[in-house]
Amino acid sequence: MSTLIKILIAFFLPPISVLMTHGFGIQFLFNILLCLLFYLPGSIHALYLLLSDR
Repeated sequence: MSTLIKILIAFFLPPISVLMTHGFGIQFLFNILLCLLFYLPGSIHALYLLLSDR
């Protein structure tokens, strides 16, 4: 999948992005918690995981 598409998914659907890159685990649950508290930290967390995975 293109990197641009992955970045867009990470920004607009952060839990889906984390699920696609790291699977169902602690990072996924942490991202859902961040998205429930406020959307922006969840997006930043997903982008961080996506870009640090390279």
